Amino acid sequence: MILSDSAARRIRKIADKEGAAAARLRLSVSGGGCSGFQYNFEMGSEVNDDDHVFRNGDVELVVDDVSLDLVAGATLNFVDDLMGQYFRVDNPNASSSCGCGTSFAI
Repeated sequence: MILSDSAARRIRKIADKEGAAAARLRLSVSGGGCSGFQYNFEMGSEVNDDDHVFRNGDVELVVDDVSLDLVAGATLNFVDDLMGQYFRVDNPNASSSCGCGTSFAI
């Protein structure tokens, strides 16, 4: 899992705004969405025994062991375009994804 510079800057901005310097972004995958699996994002400071931590500078992305199998080799980006601002997972394991990019199939 690669945490891009744009995603790291956005995570740092969110953590600073929340006043939680130790906050991390957690990426998990669950069943659902229009394509079969969906990405979930949550800010927090907890790291569990089955978590993998990816860093870009002082910013951390946490992915649990089960979700990592589905996003291995992916890049987390932060996009700011005409459609809005959002985290986007560029996942090489996804065979298809929905139009908004929040769900995918393998």
